[in-house]
Formats: sequence, structure tokens, C-alpha cells
Amino acid sequence: MEQRRYVETGSDSFFGEYLYNQIVPQGHFLRKLKQIIDWKRFTRKLIKLYKGEGVVGRPPFDPAQVLRVELIAYLYKLSERQVEVHINENLPAKFFVGLAVDQKAPDHSTLTVFRERLLQRGKLEVFEEMLGEMTQIALQNGIQFGSIQLVDSVHSIANVNTDKDRQREKKGKGQRDPDAQWGFKHKRKVKTEHGKEEEQTEYFYGYKAHVSLNAENGLITSLEVTSGEVYDGHHFCSLVDHDLEQKLPVDTYAGDKGYDDGNNHYYLEQCGLHSAIRLKKTRTEKKDANKQVWLELKETPQYQQGLKERYKIERKFGEAKQGHGLGRCRYVGMLGFAVQAFMTAIMLNLKCMVKLLTGVGFKTQAASAA
Repeated sequence: MEQRRYVETGSDSFFGEYLYNQIVPQGHFLRKLKQIIDWKRFTRKLIKLYKGEGVVGRPPFDPAQVLRVELIAYLYKLSERQVEVHINENLPAKFFVGLAVDQKAPDHSTLTVFRERLLQRGKLEVFEEMLGEMTQIALQNGIQFGSIQLVDSVHSIANVNTDKDRQREKKGKGQRDPDAQWGFKHKRKVKTEHGKEEEQTEYFYGYKAHVSLNAENGLITSLEVTSGEVYDGHHFCSLVDHDLEQKLPVDTYAGDKGYDDGNNHYYLEQCGLHSAIRLKKTRTEKKDANKQVWLELKETPQYQQGLKERYKIERKFGEAKQGHGLGRCRYVGMLGFAVQAFMTAIMLNLKCMVKLLTGVGFKTQAASAA
């Protein structure tokens, strides 16, 4: 069998290891992140997407190294051009990627080709598999999964100017991002100029990521992406299916009123699971043929505990948006947003795993990383 060849880095040489050991603290977040993952498992998976698979042709960068460059970009909310500069100027980041001290990082065009290669040859399956790998790595390392899963969606605004898009349509030109759609954001009460309260509906133009998260450890276990107008409840059952395929010790699913659909409650019952989907008032306050059933559901300990845990997924979404840029799309198009959503979820899981396994949090290291 022919030996696969990659770009030589020299990071594991005696001099390289000695220098990094002097510069990068043993408790640095990026050192811990590099240690807890067997990155070769991603090399073996991703090299299959390369023409020649690293055996023939010009030796490529190890795909696991390029993946780590992408993770740095999502960790620090950097563009592909910015992350190239960041790694070249930042020794802890260079150490994490696996580069020699004097070696340049893969340039931004290499990152673009890497992303396109994953999409064109592997579609979204590659990203779904990598997210699944996070769950398996967590289980193998003894991270405990609780019995409650939290389901919700987070929206991301399309990377377009909607006013300019309207002008383009008037001129007979197509939209810059035809995959994006208007979606419902939320309703809130506001005071008018006369001091009266009225309900105001807010919308967004873009996409949604539908997420299932374990309440005990905070790990994202399943994710799907859609355009902004899609009803959340339609993706509930497929998220449950994906979790069950991973053999998670799930007992209860919690969600907001957007998932209060009879089909979703029924599906959980068929799967032998408890529902903690928040019920709409019409279920229990108005005449409903199954009113007593819903009243009894509200009294179950699983329902009450599930609702108490729901804040955790909202907090995770806040972290994704404010800390890692998920509030706005990095790329144009559905596939571009899917890449962003999955990479953000993988990065969030890695942060969580480092904290759970080593006690080292990213926030405490962010300042020293620069």
C-alpha cells in the first residue's frame, strides 16, 4: 500500500517541541484542545475527499490541519483572510494547527478550496459525520449525557442588503441570495407614542439552524438547516430520530410552543419518550377534546423539569451568535450557511468538551491567545 504524503511541518521535531513547550502554557486552552482529540481520525476521514487521496500528485496539507485552521477562524470569529494572518502572528494558534514555528499557515485560498471540496464531493454528509464524531468522542472520554434533550432553532441573517436586492428585482435581476427567505422572529409588546401597548411582530431575512442539545453536558447532538420561513415543528421528529440513532440515553424532549403539534407529542409517545414541549394556552384553557390529557401532562415531573432546562439552549444560541458570529451568514446560499452552522456547532462542542474534561475554559484564555 502506497504511503500518503502531506506537506512537511517540522512541528514535532525536537527543536519545535522544545520551543512550543517554552511558549505555550500547559494550561492553555488550545494546548488542551489539541490533546483531547485524536486528530488523525479526521485525517483518515477527510483525505478520502481529495483527488489522489494524498498518494499521488503534489502533497497537500494534512486535511486535519486545514480543519483546525477553520476551527480557529470560528473560535475567534475571523474571516478566512484574517485567520491566515492570526495564525502566522500567534504561536499558540500555530502550535494548535501543528505548524513549525517558522512555517506559514495555509492561505485563504487553500481554505476556500477545502470548504468547496467538502461540499462538492461530500455534500453535507461530511459535516453531519463530523458533528456525530463529537458525540462519539465525548462518550469515549466518559462525558455523561443526561436524559433531557432540548430542541429549538436559531436564526441567522442573510449576507445581503435587502434594499439593494429590491432594486435588483426592479431591474429584472435575480436576488443575490435566492435561497434566503423571510421568517418570523418573535412578537413583543411595545409602547406607542401615545403610551399605549401594542403587539409588534418582527421578521428576519435568512436561514434557520434547528438544533438538539443535551441539557446535562451542553453538547449539540443533531442539527439541520433550512431557509427562514420553515416551521420549526416540521423538523422536530427528524432531530429526535438522529439522536436515537446515536444511542443517547434520552428520556425527555423539551421545546417551546413552536413545537406544540399533536404529531410531535404522538411521535414521542410512540418512541417511548416523555414530552416537555410547552403547551399553548388553547390546550388547557379552552374547550379541547383532550384537555384532561394535556392537564395531566403539565403535572408530570418530566414536563416540569424539561421546561426548567430550556434556558440552556437559549444561552448556547447567545454564545454562538455573540462569540462566534452565527447571527449573520458568513457566506451566500444555503450550503454556505450549512457550513457555518455545522462548524459553529463543532467548535461549541469542542469548547464544552475541553471544559468538561480538563476544567479549562476558553474565555479565561482568550486574552492570552492574542
